[in-house]
Amino acid sequence: MVEKFLELVEDTSVPTTAKVLQSGFTWLTLFKYAYKFCWACERGQRLGAMSRRDMMPLNPILIVEIFDVWGINFMGPFPPSSGYEYILVGVDYASQWVKAVATKTNDHKVVVKFI
Repeated sequence: MVEKFLELVEDTSVPTTAKVLQSGFTWLTLFKYAYKFCWACERGQRLGAMSRRDMMPLNPILIVEIFDVWGINFMGPFPPSSGYEYILVGVDYASQWVKAVATKTNDHKVVVKFI
């Protein structure tokens, strides 16, 4: 299997592998094969250990529940249509759910009614 992995790595580019993984496909043994691949790489072994100066800092991942974080914006003014000139758009960042409402004005009263 490691031989197949090595052939695959030589045949495909890093961006292609990244696109496959970002598309949601899973590769259960990816880290095991990558570890073996790195240890088998002669050039990488000659570079030596990574110093603390070269390491990237770890950033925490925020866990957000659905409908906890919203983005609300007005769009417009547009040419009037039945008296409506603006669109109020609300987007939930976690689920990407969108709600849009046509409004006549772009003031706080419309936003309060929307929420």
